Amino acid sequence: MKLCGCLIKAAVALAVVCAVPASLSARQVQEIELEYGGVTLLGDLVVPDGGGLDEGVVLLTHGTLAHKDMELIESLQIALADRGVASLAPTLSHGLDRRRGMYDCAVPHRYLYLDALGEIGAWASWLAGQGAEAITLMGHSRGGNQTAWYAAERADERLSKVVLLAPATQAGPEYEAKAYKQRYGAALAPLLEEAEKLVAAGKGDRLISVPGFIYCENAEVSAAGFVSNYAPELRRDTPELIPAIEAPVLVIAGSLDKVVPDVPARIKPLADGTRVRLEVIEDADHFFLDFYTEDVADLVSELISE
Repeated sequence: MKLCGCLIKAAVALAVVCAVPASLSARQVQEIELEYGGVTLLGDLVVPDGGGLDEGVVLLTHGTLAHKDMELIESLQIALADRGVASLAPTLSHGLDRRRGMYDCAVPHRYLYLDALGEIGAWASWLAGQGAEAITLMGHSRGGNQTAWYAAERADERLSKVVLLAPATQAGPEYEAKAYKQRYGAALAPLLEEAEKLVAAGKGDRLISVPGFIYCENAEVSAAGFVSNYAPELRRDTPELIPAIEAPVLVIAGSLDKVVPDVPARIKPLADGTRVRLEVIEDADHFFLDFYTEDVADLVSELISE
């Protein structure tokens, strides 16, 4: 993509504003490049006609190994703009410069699970530098968990509200081990032990070959990256994080979600109807496409206007 040459200095880095896909061209859209951690991050900023960031903005984080141009994310940005809500949807770099599209499983995985939190913070700082006075953090699936983790442990006064769309849950180490065995035909424990030994020896950057990593078969992954995704960690279970979030939290689930089907049952005991709210969209699956995207956008815009 050709750079337009407009440079914007932010508190955390230097950003470049560029052209954007035609599917969003009817609105005020910019692709932002943000230098962070030695790579260039990409994000789509969608501003409704006649609007601005000073009226509030949604910072939207995608799910596992996904990207800003996936159908759900683009559709949400369009639907939010139609309701007068600005949004910024970055692609998590996973350590790659100007990453686009789904993560290529043939590329070694050198990133950590928590790297996303640093990137969410960098984009929040950029938005604040552009005049955003109220930032609503929103994340889908694994991005929902990472958003909740950021909101629970790293958020500041810029954070206004939190929206968790089908956020990731975790059933515990025994379930994780069983699921890994079923998916990849290998025991998780020996692989995790090997990776943890390398990390303890200061060799966390060393690549190891594993039968599978996240969705990728026969993957190359850094020892530290493997540990960050598979070692027991309660905070990868979103319901464990919600009590520590001070901002109002809206959790949106789909009644036909087969990826994280336990979200309604897990969130219901936490939902008091004020600080924490749960909304279940009937007949929606994990990706909330078509009319269900509109339902999500309605809930988000209503939350922001409160």
